[in-house]
Order: sequence, then structure tokens, then C-alpha cells
Amino acid sequence: MKTPLVACLVMVCILFNNTFVSADSYGDANYCSNNCKARCARAGVADRCLKYCGICCVKCKCVPEGTYGNKHQCPCYRDLLNSKGKPKCP
Repeated sequence: MKTPLVACLVMVCILFNNTFVSADSYGDANYCSNNCKARCARAGVADRCLKYCGICCVKCKCVPEGTYGNKHQCPCYRDLLNSKGKPKCP
């Protein structure tokens, strides 16, 4: 009796979780892609800028306006550091 109930609860949890994760992922991908393209438009090494901007955007869910500066608009983006203690986000 317990096994079918547990199995049913596990399936409901998996379906519930996948529904919300998928919706959030697609929304973030478009938001991050568009805003990072704008942010990295004038970057010297555009592919590297897009890579790190995308990583930071997914984690922080925001990208500062403009092609440089304005990091005060997104404190999480501003405060992410690489392994050497330098700013990670362009």
C-alpha cells in the first residue's frame, strides 16, 4: 500500500518540478541572450564577453544597461569574482 503512494508522490514531484524549471530556463535564455548581446556589442573579444555575461546573467537574473559600467544596477552581477579575485562579469 505504501509503495504505490510513494511512487505516485515522486512522479507528481518530478512533473511539477520539470514544468517550472523548463519555463524559467526558456525565459532566462532569451532575456540573457538579448541583454548580453547588447552588453557585449562593443567588446574587443565578443565571444568571451558573451560567455561570461551569459554565466553571470543566469546566476544573477539581470544584466546592467549599456556596454560598460552601470554595475550598480545589478549588485549580484557586480560582486561575482573569478578564481583570481577579479570581476567575473563584463
